Amino acid sequence: MRLAVFDTHRYDRSALEDANAEFGHALTFLEPRLTLQTARLAEGFHAVCSFVNDRLDAPTLEVLRAGGVRLVATRSAGYNHIDLEAARRLDVRVTRVPEYSPHAVAEHAVTLVLSLNRHIPRAFARVRDWNFSLDGLVGFDMAGKTVGVVGTGRIGRVAARIFKGFGCDIVCFDAAPDQAFAREVGARYVSLDALYSASDIISLHVPLTPGTRHMVDAKALTRMKRGVMLINTGRGALIDSRALIDALKSGHIGAAGLDVYEEEEGIFFQDLSGQVLQDDVLARLLTFPNVLVTSHQAFLTREALVSIARTTLASVRAFEHGEPLVNEVRVEQVRPAGA
Repeated sequence: MRLAVFDTHRYDRSALEDANAEFGHALTFLEPRLTLQTARLAEGFHAVCSFVNDRLDAPTLEVLRAGGVRLVATRSAGYNHIDLEAARRLDVRVTRVPEYSPHAVAEHAVTLVLSLNRHIPRAFARVRDWNFSLDGLVGFDMAGKTVGVVGTGRIGRVAARIFKGFGCDIVCFDAAPDQAFAREVGARYVSLDALYSASDIISLHVPLTPGTRHMVDAKALTRMKRGVMLINTGRGALIDSRALIDALKSGHIGAAGLDVYEEEEGIFFQDLSGQVLQDDVLARLLTFPNVLVTSHQAFLTREALVSIARTTLASVRAFEHGEPLVNEVRVEQVRPAGA
C-alpha cells in the first residue's frame, strides 16, 4: 500500500524502513509537517502517516480525502491533532499507536525529576567550566517524598512503580481509579485537590481532551504545596504556561520539568539554533534555572521506535486487507481525563 509519511526524521525513517521489510508497503518519506499547506503532497496516496505536531483539522482532512486518502495512521499515542469529527464525516479512518513503550516516557519523567532535584544541568555546565563548587546544588532525598501521579494509564502506572522504587509515597488521581493497581503498588487514590495539596512532586500522565486542557491553571497551581516540582511528559496544553511562569516567579512552584509545551508546533523537532526564538512564553520559561525543557523526546528510545513503526505499519496492512482496525480511534470512543 502506498503510504505518505509526513514529518520524518532520520530516527523514525530508519525504524519504519526496517519494520517495513516485513510489511512491504510503498513508503514515501516527506520532511514537512502535515498541514493544510502540505496536504496536497499526499495526492494519489490512500494512506498518510502523521505525527503529534501535524495539524489534521477539517480543511486539511478535506484536502486529503479529495486526493484519495482513506486512512490516517498517526505514529503517536495522542490524537488531539486530528479532528475526529471531521474524519468521521469524511469517512477517513484514523489509527494510532496506543502503547509503544510506556517505560520510555515514564523513565524520562523520572529523569526530569532527578535532573532537577540534583541540579544536573547546572553541575555539568560548572564542571565543564572547571568550577567544582557545590554551592547551589543541594537537592533532597527522594525516599519519603510524596509523588502525585495524575492519570494511571499505562505510562502513569509505570511511573508510579518507578517512584515507589525510590521509597516515595504514591498518591494517584484518575477518572477511573484502578484499585487493584493501587493495592499492588501500595498507592492510594485521592481527589485532585488532595493530590495537589499533598504532593512534593506531581507528574502528569493524562491525554489532552477538552476536559483536561489547562487542567493546571492559576487556580490549580495555588492549590499545590509551595515548592512543588511539576513534571509534564503528557501534552503541553495540560498546563497554562503563562500561569506557570507567574507561579515560578513567585516561588510557589519550586521546579518544572517539561518535555512538552502547549505551543510546540513548529518549534519542537526542528533545529532553530540559527534563528531568534519567536515564542516569548517559551523563551521566558527557558530563562528559569529551575526549569528543564526537553523537546518532546520522552518517547525516543530504540524499543519505542521499533514498536511505533511495527504498530503503525500493521494498521496500514489491516486497512489494506479490510481487516478490523484494532487501534482505530473514533470520536465516540474518546475517553475523559485519566483515560
